[in-house]
Amino acid sequence: MKKNVLWVAIALMMATTWSACSKSDDDTSDPGVISCPEDTLSNENNELRFISLDRAEIELVNENNNFAFNLFRQVTSDKSEIVSPISITYALGMLNNGAAGETQKEINKVLGFEKVGADSINAFCRKMLTEAPTLDKLTKVMIANTIYMNKDFELKSDFINKAKTYYEAEPETCDFHDGKTMDVINQWASDHTEKMIEKVLDEESFNPDAVSYLLNAIYFKGAWAEKFDKNNTKDETFKGYSAEKQVPMMHQEHEFNYSETDNCQALCLPYGNLAYRMTILLPKEGKTISDVLKNLTAGTWERYQIMGRAIVDLKLPRFESMTDVGLNKIMSALGMPRAFDPNLAEFPNFCNVPTFISMMKQVARIKLNEEGTEAAAVTAITAATTALAPEPQHVQFFANRPFLYVISEQSTGAIFFIGQYMGD
Repeated sequence: MKKNVLWVAIALMMATTWSACSKSDDDTSDPGVISCPEDTLSNENNELRFISLDRAEIELVNENNNFAFNLFRQVTSDKSEIVSPISITYALGMLNNGAAGETQKEINKVLGFEKVGADSINAFCRKMLTEAPTLDKLTKVMIANTIYMNKDFELKSDFINKAKTYYEAEPETCDFHDGKTMDVINQWASDHTEKMIEKVLDEESFNPDAVSYLLNAIYFKGAWAEKFDKNNTKDETFKGYSAEKQVPMMHQEHEFNYSETDNCQALCLPYGNLAYRMTILLPKEGKTISDVLKNLTAGTWERYQIMGRAIVDLKLPRFESMTDVGLNKIMSALGMPRAFDPNLAEFPNFCNVPTFISMMKQVARIKLNEEGTEAAAVTAITAATTALAPEPQHVQFFANRPFLYVISEQSTGAIFFIGQYMGD
């Protein structure tokens, strides 16, 4: 039986980890620099909150973080990249409720939920959906999901119930041949990324015969706990692997969480009330990002979350980069090939026709400047039928060569974004 094309577009949007303010309409400053008044930022009455996990849930987060590192090892290249593994978890978690048999087992395993299954993915996504936005008044986190369904097809009732219960996704039936649906989907993506991702689909990628478009959006807006002074930003040399170039290098000296291994220096830059953080892994001279990545697991990641304190002379480039990566081969290589095979895929609980994933991709964007970070990502799936030192040490952390960065939630260690900056 011929299986139908199912478009599942998952918009993963982490937008703005800079100051908790926005640009005014009459702002004529450099569009690459986000600025706001000094008195906008305050941690008064902004107590640090935590997401409470039991032992089993902690293990699930660790396994999902292993997925994040495995994913990035597949994505990484010789250019700057950024991906959102947690958004892929949302996208596949929602679609997984329509899967069965070996297809569902493969998805569970890839996401790190092999021992507990689809219901635990749902519970994890629900917990992060409801609790992640409440942790920091200076960090805005929004997670949204939706489903656009072709009027010629019908979702299964149990799938709809789980989409609503765990993902707050409200399916909407559309006429995909009306010439408007593509614009509706793109508008949803723009609305849930503060216009950072304005186009998920174009005339070439939109398929009016698709069964469904499923979208997830993650939006993140926060403030550095310790901002950089723009007056200290100067052009300096960045030593890429293939060439050197001049980049705007931010500079500050402050006490931060810091550690190092034989391969790299690790620095934690917190946002707001410290609920969210960016961890930068800077390979030591003579080492590469690959040297760091090959030893990066959930276990080593946990150790990076427990750092000593140090007075850090910090230099970090101001940059912007964008990633558009196809995920079919990557996700298949990670262990879920059946979902992409029209002869083997099992999605009997999704809708009233047999389906398989014919395309899966992610588009992501990040800006990092003196105020913080701005980032957004869109993933598209097309389916066809604290130890403290008494006296902090003084260290130099000059990110003037390729480095890794991870944006995560502090209490769970859950990874929202992982990327690398190569100087391009």
